[in-house]
Amino acid sequence: MQYVVIIEETEEGGYSAYVPDLPVCFTVGDTLDEVKTNIKSAIELYLEEIREMGMVLPLPKTISTLVAIQAA
Repeated sequence: MQYVVIIEETEEGGYSAYVPDLPVCFTVGDTLDEVKTNIKSAIELYLEEIREMGMVLPLPKTISTLVAIQAA
């Protein structure tokens, strides 16, 4: 399964990340690599808990795209 992950640079430096389809999955990191590693771990842990509870895994629904615009 693949989920859309949103990564944003923070004002304090570093990065934050969250998963729109999994609202409990969010994290921060000092570097881009660190935040990517952290969010992957958060997703894996959450999905493991869901499985252990016998619940249905949430399917990815968010769609991402890039929109090109002409800068003035």
